[in-house]
Amino acid sequence: MRNFAIAVIAAGLLSAGLPAQAQGASSGAQTFGVWSNPKGSVHVEIRPCGAGACGYVVWANDKAKRDAREGGTQNLVGLQIFRDLELDRSGVWRGKVFAPDMNRTFSGTAQQLDAGRLRAKGCVLGGLICKSQVWTRVV
Repeated sequence: MRNFAIAVIAAGLLSAGLPAQAQGASSGAQTFGVWSNPKGSVHVEIRPCGAGACGYVVWANDKAKRDAREGGTQNLVGLQIFRDLELDRSGVWRGKVFAPDMNRTFSGTAQQLDAGRLRAKGCVLGGLICKSQVWTRVV
């Protein structure tokens, strides 16, 4: 269960910097920046990547790094955890989230709630089991 929670946190990261209702579906640029998961243990930078967006871990505390190593990921900082993010017409980012502590990739979404918060959701089993978190903007 701990691993699933971390996967959701990662989704939050994907999350970590995604869609925005307030900015409209035509632009996701306001979601670019650095976002922190609810526990403040990981910061992810969301930035343009090809035609969409992606997210890289730019900071992690020692516990997050240890959890990632135990899952088979030696270097958490610098790791791309949000991949193939695409902004849909409703202002939601959809893509893939890599959970370093599980060494697995899941589907995920992110929707910006306001300038400083976004809701990230990670799902398994084709969306049958999901968990969401609210992330906060760091920069």
